[in-house]
Amino acid sequence: MKVSLIITTFNNPIALKKALNSILSQTRLPDEVFIADDGSDKDTFHTVENFSEISPFPVVHVWHEHKGFRAAKIRNEAIKKSSGEYIILLDGDCIVNRYFISDHLLLAEKGCFIQGKRVLVGKGDEAVFNHEHANSFMTLIKMALTGKISNVHHLIRLPNMFVIKNRRLKGIKSCNMSFLKKDIIIVNGFNEDFEGWGNEDSELACRFFKYGTKKKVSPFMAICFHLWHPTNRVIPDRNKQLFLEAIASKEYYCRNGLVKRSE
Repeated sequence: MKVSLIITTFNNPIALKKALNSILSQTRLPDEVFIADDGSDKDTFHTVENFSEISPFPVVHVWHEHKGFRAAKIRNEAIKKSSGEYIILLDGDCIVNRYFISDHLLLAEKGCFIQGKRVLVGKGDEAVFNHEHANSFMTLIKMALTGKISNVHHLIRLPNMFVIKNRRLKGIKSCNMSFLKKDIIIVNGFNEDFEGWGNEDSELACRFFKYGTKKKVSPFMAICFHLWHPTNRVIPDRNKQLFLEAIASKEYYCRNGLVKRSE
């Protein structure tokens, strides 16, 4: 199955470079990578260009002008350009171990989307953490014992064990998620009415559920290492309202998504 990996970023080329380098060590490489860039400056362009020169797979930089947080729109643009049957989403400040893509494919199942898990890299350690740390169990255990990473139970890799399927919205995070391309097309992608940080991924999951798709989760597979960064994000009221409307609605198709449909 052809895999398209979509990595979302905005003006964080140092973290993006680490994320991209971690993709090179995969036991199963992606067939193509799209950098879904929410309006970064030239430093990110250079990072992507340099990586493209050494990458064994095609790398496509999908960029739009920065007009605030528009992750829904830029992800849709990348999805439209992708040619894979299976799509994996990752944020550009997340590093993965060598099994990341193979785990998503092992978990992939008709009628499901995969919700990956995160190990959190603490403040002060994000500057040094890289793919070598992510692939060294002993290093990770030492970091866990000294409080440098959290959610450490996800470090134990137990393939296809303790898998959970449900339609619960709790724990939805598009920084580590995957699905069949045909499913994201059926629900018409992310809702581009969402601008500003928050709820665009939960709203997508809500529509997946309305369509009949389940969330599939393994606590011990398909993990990423989320680098610490300062945050003061507050979900805009408009996004909260859109999310509540999606919960109340019976519809799974959004009007302002991959395809634009008038009222």
